[in-house]
Amino acid sequence: MHYVYLLESEAFVGQRYIGLTTNLKQRLANHNAGKSPHRSKYMPWRLVTYVAFSDIAKARAFERYLKSGSGHAFAKKRLW
Repeated sequence: MHYVYLLESEAFVGQRYIGLTTNLKQRLANHNAGKSPHRSKYMPWRLVTYVAFSDIAKARAFERYLKSGSGHAFAKKRLW
């Protein structure tokens, strides 16, 4: 499975991240262990929601959409 996930910083209000992975538990652990240099300063992270896809192309397309302007609006209204 391929997971598009939404994270929110517990320490910094408003800091959010959208990503794609095949191992959700490990990816969240990596974020909270500081293994993502650009996001380590906003630790700890909490998982807000995720969507599972069996098709990698659809997962990538959904992640790209969520990172777009209209995708941000959709996520703000429906997912965060």
